[in-house]
Amino acid sequence: MMRSIKISRRLEAVASFLPPGTFFADIGSDHAYLPCYVCLHDNQARAIAGEVNEGPYDSACKTVSDHLLTDRVEIRLGDGLQVLKRDEITELVIAGMGGSLIKNILKDGIEKLHRVKRIIAQPNMDARNIRKWILINGYIITDETIIEENEHIYEIIVADRNEFQPTSKSVLNEKQLLFGPLLIKEKNSIFLKKWEMEKVKLEIIIKQMKQASIQNEEKIAQFEMELIWIKEVLKDDESDKKY
Repeated sequence: MMRSIKISRRLEAVASFLPPGTFFADIGSDHAYLPCYVCLHDNQARAIAGEVNEGPYDSACKTVSDHLLTDRVEIRLGDGLQVLKRDEITELVIAGMGGSLIKNILKDGIEKLHRVKRIIAQPNMDARNIRKWILINGYIITDETIIEENEHIYEIIVADRNEFQPTSKSVLNEKQLLFGPLLIKEKNSIFLKKWEMEKVKLEIIIKQMKQASIQNEEKIAQFEMELIWIKEVLKDDESDKKY
């Protein structure tokens, strides 16, 4: 019997965006640590933890049982949002996957999102893909944060249903989609560290692409534009420090 649970700073940050009394789903739940943590800290919270493989599913069931939460945390075996019923949850968490996979999970399960007021996504890479999906599917980005843990940098995107214009596309330019519309405004030290590293990676990639016998001119041009944006963001920060 256990009545406390320790989770990573990354998951603590995700949990901080869930409202009191939440009924949320955690897709790809990784032993159901997040649902158990939330429910142990909020007596009104309920959760569904979705797992696609039997091993993690069995581990999640054990975690829930060990923490005496079988009445409030349900573990379901299935692919993506297919574990959910229509209009069942009010918040959705998808964390610890690539941006393309998160986007595809949202796209394939869009019929399950009618009652979902908030989506919290934590991609391991390619957050831009998620931001694009969010904005053309009736949500608006209301919060973003970036944290570093164990030498990895993670972005967390919080999107709320756009009640005023539920079917229209919110306007963000490609630069905002890449950096994050709120992260680029704050430009904290972790954000700058991430994009310093991305600048180095992109310079190497562009150099290698230009040396290839067959060159993808369109992709090279895209990467060169992104490199210009990164340098502008980093240069702007240096300029800000002078004043």
